[in-house]
Amino acid sequence: MSAPNVDPADSNPSRGTDSGTNLPKKQHKSGIMAASRTIKTTADVGELSKRIIGNVEQAIVGKRKQLVLSLVTWFSGGHILLEDVPGVAKTMLARALARSVGCKFKRVQCTPDLLPTDVTGTSIFNQKKSQFEFRPGPVFTQILLADEINRATPRTQASLLEAMAEARVTVDGNTHVLEPPFVVIATQNPVDHEGTFPLPEAQLDRFMMRFSLGYPSMQEELRMLELLQHSHPVDRLKPVAEASEIVAAQQVIRGVHVDPRVREYLLQIVSQTRQNTDLALGGSPRATIALFRCSQAMAAIRGRAYVLPDDIKKIIAPVMNHRLIVRPESRLRKITGEKVIEEIVGEIAVPTIEAS
Repeated sequence: MSAPNVDPADSNPSRGTDSGTNLPKKQHKSGIMAASRTIKTTADVGELSKRIIGNVEQAIVGKRKQLVLSLVTWFSGGHILLEDVPGVAKTMLARALARSVGCKFKRVQCTPDLLPTDVTGTSIFNQKKSQFEFRPGPVFTQILLADEINRATPRTQASLLEAMAEARVTVDGNTHVLEPPFVVIATQNPVDHEGTFPLPEAQLDRFMMRFSLGYPSMQEELRMLELLQHSHPVDRLKPVAEASEIVAAQQVIRGVHVDPRVREYLLQIVSQTRQNTDLALGGSPRATIALFRCSQAMAAIRGRAYVLPDDIKKIIAPVMNHRLIVRPESRLRKITGEKVIEEIVGEIAVPTIEAS
């Protein structure tokens, strides 16, 4: 289901670690180099998005909206939390993105006995050299899938915080910089809570977006069965871009213009979450920055060099929902963070911005 000509915005190695998509060198050259080009403008970012989405949709069926949100997060330099039931292609989405861009991909299966050093790496004594050598953990990659992150202990969960916030890891007093474009895609099951350690609010705030994939329709599931009949479609994907293009896109996005009226509109939304009587915790300044950066990325993916209020509306739910805490008495009245956000957005006047 490739759709390269459609506007994308419309629709411990021993503990379960998979090195995943380190592509052979020949394939790396023939696939990526043919598609590689310089990313200098928002039009280039939009074209890059179409290439990646069209390629991923050869393996992932009916998830255009989630693919766009994933690229918005990645282009914004943030991290993704996928909260959904098992078996809806969360892992496949991460693998498909990695193969489409030729990025290094590693997977960590989080369990209660997973240690922080199983993620970050550890120093091992080399008897031949009579010195300690650092053995990097799976966090030293470009796309890290932390599967069922809420099954890891808080101590292990916290081992990812420095990598997520600063793209570096400190072990034994030595700091190691991670290779860009680094992104963490974490998953968690919202149904089964036995043997889990819920992420605290401070760590949830580190994820730029949280969203779900959902079940496919009957037609989409039929198409999925056709793709899976002979081999897994993810294994057949070829790279259509390279990591340097993602890094360049991240730089272009920072130059997208945000009108002062749009900035005020964004700030009004965040401010209202802090004053809403149904919320015990509103959006943090980090939420404001995430909204700002993601709106720039959404505009660039649409090929525009300026942000419209509609760009903010498209990304406000996945950016804000996991950062809000609804009061217990409000939860009893079936009020959710989504409803509060919807009410706030509906009450604030939308500024009129004309294209220049």
